[in-house]
Amino acid sequence: MALVDELILSARAGNGGDGVVRWLHLKGQEYAGPSGGNGGNGGSVYIRGVRDLNLLARYRGEKKFEAQNGDAGGNRNKDGRGGEDLTIDLPVGSVVRNSVTGEVYELTAEDETYMVLKGGRGGAGNAVFKSSVNRSPTESTKGVMGESADLYIELRLIADAGLIGLPNAGKTSLLNALTGADAKVGAYAFTTLDPNLGALYGYVLADIPGLIEGASEGKGLGFKFLRHIARTKLLVHCVSLEPDQGEDADSPVERYRKVRAEIEQFEGGVLAKKPEMVVLTKSDTRDTKEIKEILDLFTKERVTATTVSILDEGSLKALGDTIIAALR
Repeated sequence: MALVDELILSARAGNGGDGVVRWLHLKGQEYAGPSGGNGGNGGSVYIRGVRDLNLLARYRGEKKFEAQNGDAGGNRNKDGRGGEDLTIDLPVGSVVRNSVTGEVYELTAEDETYMVLKGGRGGAGNAVFKSSVNRSPTESTKGVMGESADLYIELRLIADAGLIGLPNAGKTSLLNALTGADAKVGAYAFTTLDPNLGALYGYVLADIPGLIEGASEGKGLGFKFLRHIARTKLLVHCVSLEPDQGEDADSPVERYRKVRAEIEQFEGGVLAKKPEMVVLTKSDTRDTKEIKEILDLFTKERVTATTVSILDEGSLKALGDTIIAALR
């Protein structure tokens, strides 16, 4: 399933209700004193983490969210009713930035909740202003406006393993073969524009959009690629064995180096410290001798690699078992 992993929502907390000027009317005493109540506070806006990765897709047609306003004060010192708070449910793994304050909130657990916009305070009624020197105040104050902002939402997957690699490395095909997912596959670069997910015996695998050189600086789909592996436990680095054509053809080892270079440059190299499994895909495109020579080259790089073909059930099962063992 493809994800919506970026979204901007406009949100507004409720305005506070106005305080009012009212007078107490008693029998035989028309103006027995001020009795205007305070306005109710406006509702605040909260965000809450839920386990529904497709939730952002439902918000694409509804991008304005408003908490309820507070009611105006009443007679006989009755305060107005406060506005109801608004809670926006977002997928666990969402990073939310307030466009006005710059504050950043991360939802890393189910039911984790943050107040992102505070409701306006209710205004004061004239009863509040009564004093020994002001027995009949005519003052009241209006309610304060609630906070408002655009909320920039970025989903960083909390997946167990991320399938990474250059475009056309066979990541999506491998995800489909391992998990039974039905993600789109094409014979051209950047078929995957959004992450695809699949489950392997209860563990979540994420097929991450392909990487190009300069991704750590934001080129191509780089940030989309790199941010989604930030929370994975294991990197399954897919390197295609399919022979490149032309003068600028890269060897499998060179393809591997390109991806590692971007990972090491992103956010101080924190991603480079994650456990990595190197998988040489499309092994059906090479003969046995060529594969052995390529494996030897990876060994010289001090990298242990394994081979797989989606046409070979045995290699798929072995890879799936290895991934599960690494995640346990």
